[in-house]
Amino acid sequence: MDAILSHESSIRLSVFLLTFGSMALWEALSPWRELQVGRVKRWPTNLLVAALNSFVVRLISPGAVVGFAWTVSERHWGFFNHLALPSEVAVVASVLALDGVIYAQHVLFHRLPVLWRFHRVHHADLDVDVTTGARFHPVEIVLSLLLKFGAVALLGAPPLGVLTFEILLNSSSLFNHSNVRMPVGLEKVLRFVLVTPDMHRVHHSVVVGETNSNFGFCLAWWDRLLRTYRHAPTAGPNIVIGLPQYRDRRTATVGWLLTSPFV
Repeated sequence: MDAILSHESSIRLSVFLLTFGSMALWEALSPWRELQVGRVKRWPTNLLVAALNSFVVRLISPGAVVGFAWTVSERHWGFFNHLALPSEVAVVASVLALDGVIYAQHVLFHRLPVLWRFHRVHHADLDVDVTTGARFHPVEIVLSLLLKFGAVALLGAPPLGVLTFEILLNSSSLFNHSNVRMPVGLEKVLRFVLVTPDMHRVHHSVVVGETNSNFGFCLAWWDRLLRTYRHAPTAGPNIVIGLPQYRDRRTATVGWLLTSPFV
C-alpha cells in the first residue's frame, strides 16, 4: 500500500492518460454527434488549461490531497480516525463521503454568483467531449483543492481512500463529458450507479433549468436523493450545448478562458 501511495502522481497520470485515450478513441469510432466547433480549435485550449491547473495544484501542495491525507492520518485528525473501523470500510466510506462533498461543491458553484463566474468557464464550451472534463478555471481548481483539504481533515479520510477517490473523480469527469454513443441498454443500467454521458449532457444544456440539474460527477445517487435529477433534455438529441450569452468561438481561446471571470 505504501508503495502505491508513494507513486501517487505517476499512478494518477497513467490512469488519466489511459482514460483519456480510451474515451478519445470511443469518440472517434462512435460519436454521439458531430462537434460544432471541433477538436482543432478546442482541444489545445482545454488541454493547455488542464496542464496549467495540474502545475498550480503541485505548486500549492506538492503532495496534493493525498499528501495531506497522510498528515491527517499521522495526526489522527477527523471522524474516521476516532472509530475502530476496518481499513477497507474506512476507504469505501471516505470515497462515498468525498463524492457527496463534490456534489455539494458543484451545486454551490452554480448557486453563488461569485463562484459561478469561474465555473461558467467550464459550461461555456460550445461542445462537450472528453477534453471538457478537464476544462476548469484555475481559481475553481484551487478552491476545490481547499475544500477537499477541509473535507479530508474533518472526515479523517485514509490516504488510500483519497487516492481512490481522486482517480475516480478524474476518470469519471472524462467519461461523463465524452461525446460517445452508448448502447441504450447499457446506458440504462449504468445510470442507476454512475453518471453517464447522456445523463451529464443534460447539465450542459443552454436551458437554465437543465443546467441546474444532474450535478453528480461519479455516483448518480446524489441527484436522485436530493431531487436535482433530470432524465433527459427537453430538446432531446437537438440539445444546444453551452451558455446562451457565450455563443462565439472566443470561448475556445486560452485568453478568454482565463480572463472572462474578471471581466
